[in-house]
Amino acid sequence: MTRRTLTTLLLASSALAATAASARPMTPEDVARLESVGAIAVGPDGSRIAYTTVSLPDVTAGEENGGPRQQLRLAYGPGNVRDFLPEDMNVGSIAFSPDGRWVSFLWTREDEKRAVWGIPVDGGAQRKLAEVEGAAVRSYAWSPDGSHMHLLAGAAEDKARTSQSEAGFDAIVYEEEARLNRLFRAAIGATPDAKPQAIAIPGYVSDFKIAPDARYGIIESAPTPQVDDSYTSKRLHVLDLATGRISAVVETPGKIGDVEISPDGSRLSLIAGIDINDPAATTLHFVDVETGEYRALNQGAPEAAVDAEWLADGRLAAVIHKGAQSALRIYNADGSIDVEHDNDELILTAVEAAGNRIAVTANSPSHPSELFVWDEGAFERWTSHNPWLSQIDMGQQRTVTYTARDGQQVEGVLVEPVGGAPTGGAPLILDVHGGPEAHDSNGWVTNYSGPGQVAAGQGYAVFLPNYRGSTAYGTVFSKQHQGNYTDPEFTDLVDAKRALVEMGVADADRVGVTGGSYGGYATGWASTYFSDEFAAGVMFVGISNQISKFGTTDIPYEMYNVHSLAWPWDDWQKMLEVSPIYHTDKAETPLLIMHGAEDTRVSPSQSYELYRSIKVRKPETPVRLVLYPGEGHGNNRAAARYDYNLRMMRWFETYLKTGDRDAQLPAPRPILAPGTVGTESATSD
Repeated sequence: MTRRTLTTLLLASSALAATAASARPMTPEDVARLESVGAIAVGPDGSRIAYTTVSLPDVTAGEENGGPRQQLRLAYGPGNVRDFLPEDMNVGSIAFSPDGRWVSFLWTREDEKRAVWGIPVDGGAQRKLAEVEGAAVRSYAWSPDGSHMHLLAGAAEDKARTSQSEAGFDAIVYEEEARLNRLFRAAIGATPDAKPQAIAIPGYVSDFKIAPDARYGIIESAPTPQVDDSYTSKRLHVLDLATGRISAVVETPGKIGDVEISPDGSRLSLIAGIDINDPAATTLHFVDVETGEYRALNQGAPEAAVDAEWLADGRLAAVIHKGAQSALRIYNADGSIDVEHDNDELILTAVEAAGNRIAVTANSPSHPSELFVWDEGAFERWTSHNPWLSQIDMGQQRTVTYTARDGQQVEGVLVEPVGGAPTGGAPLILDVHGGPEAHDSNGWVTNYSGPGQVAAGQGYAVFLPNYRGSTAYGTVFSKQHQGNYTDPEFTDLVDAKRALVEMGVADADRVGVTGGSYGGYATGWASTYFSDEFAAGVMFVGISNQISKFGTTDIPYEMYNVHSLAWPWDDWQKMLEVSPIYHTDKAETPLLIMHGAEDTRVSPSQSYELYRSIKVRKPETPVRLVLYPGEGHGNNRAAARYDYNLRMMRWFETYLKTGDRDAQLPAPRPILAPGTVGTESATSD
């Protein structure tokens, strides 16, 4: 990409000038080329904002396949944005130096380990600032005076182990031989510090922050690198950087989210769970650094704290999600609310601040994440990275609340078909989020596994239900599914279908379901137990057997604490009966199953089990299993994402739009766009 200036006002005018005659539906090829704003960092004086754009290689145009790439840009005002590095530099962890003269970032140069690099904001070439010999730098933090950095790096190479592996003795000992991260202090000068000072840290440290006066650091540490420990046992430790002594431990019982240090260093803001059974870190706390004592600010409120940032005057800015909407809330130093800015048009996702400037990332029903700045009571848009979206004819989007069978009010996001639903209702796709400790907001909802506006352009309605177990409605709501898999969480899906049919949005005979992870579990359940209700399903990295899932996942304790509240052996039969494989005798819903072949969260064996059970027990039911080599719990690379989107929409076109459960299987290879490698197989399997 060449150096350029983005002019937001001109792009907005262009969007307004787009006519209905030039509008077109959104396509999978459009999804493949979306670009969004990722991380942001505000310069010390607030005059400029560094940020990364996140995109994937456009395989539909013939670009080489790969994973997400992040490019550094600097924004100076609305529409005034500059590219700052060569387009082939994929960077992360951006920050300003304390004097604002440098933007630093992590980058892996060819044949080198990941290190900290920097580029002057006033011109000049990038150069390496700090590194750890033989190890990749995971994260870093500037000292207040800019004279040194603290670096979190991977474990040192075990040369004996490397030699053994090269000789063929490469056996893996599961969950043993832990490789712990290390912390270093490196001087910043004309060349990288050749011998950074090692600092002792406890357990597996995954992240850290340095106090404004550099007296202490806050480290997030768990006993081991195991994922389960990151959910159930991670704690904050206050590390005296002069002595290496842990001076306090913040003994929060639940999951840990965003942590920030106050300007005077006396307090922390901490987003965390309120107890070990809290499904998600959604409650905002103040923490006393000296004692480790903490207190909740919004416990029990029907909302979720998402991100927070201290302001120079000691107040705290926080992004709060309230159901499917969001707000920017400013807390006073004593924890009382100073002011709150609700916004029905934007979904705020992150906040950063410096000087007198507050910046956020936000998306909306009409665009993915962009950079906005809070200015005198309103959000001013500074970037516009997908101007071609003005050409897309989008379906109307809004929140819908319905009443579940037990009287509970449940909310979700509805995308109507372009032009509205026809008489008798449109084919409807329920797009079910994972977790279930997550939620869908009324913002940008179109992605490689989310049909969104692609489906709306093909005549479908799409509904994203925030069913029981979802966050942003308070901890009581998010705990309602615990101890009783499938009910009420999945009966909420059936009730959503019936409500939308009654509203005239959906055709009762043409309702499908899709989702990944826990949403994949929902899809498997809907396609077996609730098969009479759903005409087609697309299941991604989903659960099919709650007994074998326990033995193959990397989060058994998290499952117990926030989902099942029981072990499989407490009642084998009960755990079996909440597994889709137990109900394959009812499976008449055409089901496409897709899974990353390297998934450690939900083993691919879960998909094998359901596929084989349906194939043998209900051979007349259309079912297909697609595996993605090299992919884990969700597709990361561009080709796998594009392929997924094509397969999903082809499956729904074949079985849902027609309402024909007996239709012939679509071709095993989807049609690829011009410029991509490969062609469609001409025959069905």
